[in-house]
Amino acid sequence: MAQAWAVLHTVLDPEVPALSVCDLGIVRLVAARADGIEVVLTPTYSGCPATEMIERSVVDALDGAGLGPARVTLQRAPAWTTDWISAEGRRKLLAYGIAPPGGGAAGDGAAGGAAQAAPIRIVRRVPPAAVACPHCGSANTERLSAFGSTACKALYRCLACREPFEYFKAI
Repeated sequence: MAQAWAVLHTVLDPEVPALSVCDLGIVRLVAARADGIEVVLTPTYSGCPATEMIERSVVDALDGAGLGPARVTLQRAPAWTTDWISAEGRRKLLAYGIAPPGGGAAGDGAAGGAAQAAPIRIVRRVPPAAVACPHCGSANTERLSAFGSTACKALYRCLACREPFEYFKAI
């Protein structure tokens, strides 16, 4: 299963191509079954328009690496949370120019390559007091819109460097 996890780390999220599906924390389980490899995904939200594309990309990547046949099962409960984004994923978001969500990086468990589900944490979400600019680091920012290029992001502007940026909302 370590090979399958390695391949999944190369499958990029179509809406935030700086992150793999593993960085995003949506891969919940990779398991060998009698009929091939099963990958369990939890979409970031139930109406995510990229879900079908992600499913196809996962199957194509595993089949292309000679690890198939592969199939994807969607698991919507418990609901995905931004806590599942790995620490590496948060670093990649910042480097890409998107302010990562606040909170812990509990998503690291999914990236370990084990053939078992990653640990799940249920937390109460509190909006951030300030969102730091990914360009200059200033906390002197303002929200321009509750929604950015996708529903999971908000649009902000830094009042220090004047650059606009997106914030990946904590869910």
